[in-house]
Amino acid sequence: MTRMSRLAFAYFAVAVLAVSSGCSSKPKPSQAPSAAPSSSAWADPLAKSNEPTEITVSPDASGPDGASVSVDDMNRRGYLKDVFFDLDRSEVRGDQREVLDQNAGWLRRHPEVRIVIEGHCDERGTAQYNMALGEKRAQTVVDYLVALGIQTSRVQVMSYGKERPFSHGHDDRAWSQNRRAHFVVSAAR
Repeated sequence: MTRMSRLAFAYFAVAVLAVSSGCSSKPKPSQAPSAAPSSSAWADPLAKSNEPTEITVSPDASGPDGASVSVDDMNRRGYLKDVFFDLDRSEVRGDQREVLDQNAGWLRRHPEVRIVIEGHCDERGTAQYNMALGEKRAQTVVDYLVALGIQTSRVQVMSYGKERPFSHGHDDRAWSQNRRAHFVVSAAR
C-alpha cells in the first residue's frame, strides 16, 4: 500500500470512528480538549502507540480499586483541576496553590500518568502576546509541580493563547475563567 493510500485510509477510518462514537444527544461540557499530537504521531498514522491508555484509580483518586480508567475518562472525571491567573500575569496566585498541591499529590500517587499543561488567556491582547503569556503560565505551573517532586519528563507545555476559550462571554467573569492553566492527561504508561 502506498503512503498516500495509507493516509487516505487512516483519514477515512478516523472519520468513521468520529461519526460513530461522536454522535450524542447531549454535549459533554466537562470534557477536556484533547492534547495536540506530537510530531512523531504524524510519522505513520497507522502505527499503534506502545503506551497503555488506561490506569487503575479509584473514583475519588485515593488509590487503586481494581477499576480500569481510560485517559479520556480521567480527563472527564476531572482528577486534575485548572489553575487560574490574574490579568496579564503568569505568577501562581496564592488562592491557586492549594489546587496545585492537590494536583501534585494526585500525580505522585499515579506516577504512570503523563500530562499536558495548556496555557490559556482571555480574548484581550494580540494573538502573539497571548500565545507567549499562555506559555509562561503553563511553564510557571510546571516549575511549581517540579518543585513539589513531579518529574519534568512527565509534563508537556502547550499554549493556546486566546484560541480556545472556556467561556465565550465578553465580560470580567468570562475573562477570569479563560485565564488558566488547563491540565490534560495525555498518557498512562
